[in-house]
Amino acid sequence: MDVQKSEVRPIRSGDDVVLVRQAARVWAVELGFGLVEQTKLVTAVSELARNTLEYGGGGEARLEVVAAGGRQGVRIVFEDRGPGIADLEQALTDGYTSGKGLGMGLGGAKRLVSDFEITSTPGQGTRVSITKWK
Repeated sequence: MDVQKSEVRPIRSGDDVVLVRQAARVWAVELGFGLVEQTKLVTAVSELARNTLEYGGGGEARLEVVAAGGRQGVRIVFEDRGPGIADLEQALTDGYTSGKGLGMGLGGAKRLVSDFEITSTPGQGTRVSITKWK
């Protein structure tokens, strides 16, 4: 996979969540994503950025325009050094919540994007990578 553009943004406050979400939309528009696909990407980004802040204690998002197999997409990698997720399978289950939310977060975000990868080590943090292909 070829990275054509890259930018790292901190996630330390609610304002940062908004800025990451806005950047993802701008990049999707630049690549010519339709409104529905933009909305799916931005919704997933919003959820994951909020999780990075609320559950991971903050972190960063690396936004990338990527190309592979003749197609382009937007990839965003969220990383934190928080408490991690003890049971990823449970965390990806619809209806599961470790907080006050509806429990649609990780599983919902996964369904909204083309590619979804998550790794988490209790006590060390979590890394979520999403890609939405055009």
